[in-house]
Amino acid sequence: MNIPSHAPLHLLHQASSGTLATHSREPHGYPYPTALPFAPTSAHVPMVLISHLAEHTRNLQSDARAGFLIAHSASDAVLEGQRLTMLGSFSQAPAESMSELSRRYLRYHPDAARYLDLGDFTFWVMSVERMRYIGGFGAMGWLDGTALDESEAISEENELQLLELFSDCSLRPAELELIGVDKYGCDLRSSGVRNRFTFDIPKDTQAELNAALIDCIGRHR
Repeated sequence: MNIPSHAPLHLLHQASSGTLATHSREPHGYPYPTALPFAPTSAHVPMVLISHLAEHTRNLQSDARAGFLIAHSASDAVLEGQRLTMLGSFSQAPAESMSELSRRYLRYHPDAARYLDLGDFTFWVMSVERMRYIGGFGAMGWLDGTALDESEAISEENELQLLELFSDCSLRPAELELIGVDKYGCDLRSSGVRNRFTFDIPKDTQAELNAALIDCIGRHR
């Protein structure tokens, strides 16, 4: 097993959609896969916005165990790209966290506002127990769920300050938008295309994160 440091975490932030596999209620016992958008939480686990009426939601209510597959590759070269299969369980987000999750999710998926307005959609967050990462020849293996990141995530307050700093920077290309930032990198949108900028080393302080974002802007000019 030769998996680059934090490779599964960066893959999680690169993809905008995944495949959720739940346990079917009817016909009972079969895996029920469905494709849907997701966003990474500040703790680097998938969160999905799903309807109470959806089949996969009812499946999760019956059995919370699930798998979540993320792939990132050229459109016709799936086997040559990175893949991450996550095993664990999903739980509905508590009401007190809905506002924070909504703000974060809408940065990654602005068009989802219409679903939130319906009132039928809620956030479900994955608790990851095991992962299978495949990043190419010789770079594959099983990992514990904690391998994503065991350190404390930056707070929403700090992240919002960094988003504002990035937005207000006079050197920032007009089309470059920051949608999320963490100790290991930042998530960007440029002309509608999402990308991940990886930091050289983890940034543990606000000053280090500020400097890393300025460097990110400089590299995209």
